[in-house]
Amino acid sequence: MSLLRKAYYHLGPVQRRMARRLFFFPVDVLEGVTGKRPPLVPPRGKIFTGRGDFVASGNDLLRNIKSSCSLKPSHHVLDIGCGIGRLARPLTGFLDENGRYEGFDIVKDGVEWCRKHYHRFPNFNFTYIPLQNDLYNLDTREVADKFVFPFEDAVFDLTTLISVFTHMQPGEVENYLHEIARVLKPGGQCFATFFLITRHSEQFLDKAKKPFFPHRYDNYFLHDIKVKNANIAFRYELISKIACKAGLSIQYHNEGWWAGKAADACMNFQDVVVMRKG
Repeated sequence: MSLLRKAYYHLGPVQRRMARRLFFFPVDVLEGVTGKRPPLVPPRGKIFTGRGDFVASGNDLLRNIKSSCSLKPSHHVLDIGCGIGRLARPLTGFLDENGRYEGFDIVKDGVEWCRKHYHRFPNFNFTYIPLQNDLYNLDTREVADKFVFPFEDAVFDLTTLISVFTHMQPGEVENYLHEIARVLKPGGQCFATFFLITRHSEQFLDKAKKPFFPHRYDNYFLHDIKVKNANIAFRYELISKIACKAGLSIQYHNEGWWAGKAADACMNFQDVVVMRKG
């Protein structure tokens, strides 16, 4: 683990966001003055999820979702852990007037920014859900393993979770998969990214001098034992088992390049999993 990453993770959630705001402050001021920031793109200092270029990574996500899921312009999409609109932005140009987007996140700043800037899109809604997470939110005692999604049964065609399960404990993942199955329509799909431990990725970690997941337990590995939600990897068999228990079946798995695979052979840095209800 790099010293910079280690120091970053050991700041509190609010301090991490403040540090990012200060780091990008000069660039954000310049882009604001010159008008170079595209619509629906937040200042760099406000972005708290994802890596790389905000627009390019959002476009890549939508392209990968369209290629691996049966997404249509009229579909209803639930974006779990919507952040500050990385996937919502390209979806504004894809979903039609019959389509619907619902996003929720545990970081209030991102939800408030999206509510303010997506007012021209009445079929796009963002909800703040205060849940405890030692990487993102320590201001509440509400926990994810008891959380019930604020939506009726069988109303969504697609759910997405981009680097959400990578910051959740096993019991929280199990609850979310049950809730996902509940709100999906029959035949609906879930597009999610994980760090998954397969034979290949475990061999990669075994050979690494400084493995990204040095703390190993039976069914999951941790990146940082002091910040347990920093990054979590699950054994593939565990995810397959609890998905099946929830009423979901894994249709597709594309391993990420985090485990040493060539990037051009992978969809994403993380593993991509597509699940189907029924």
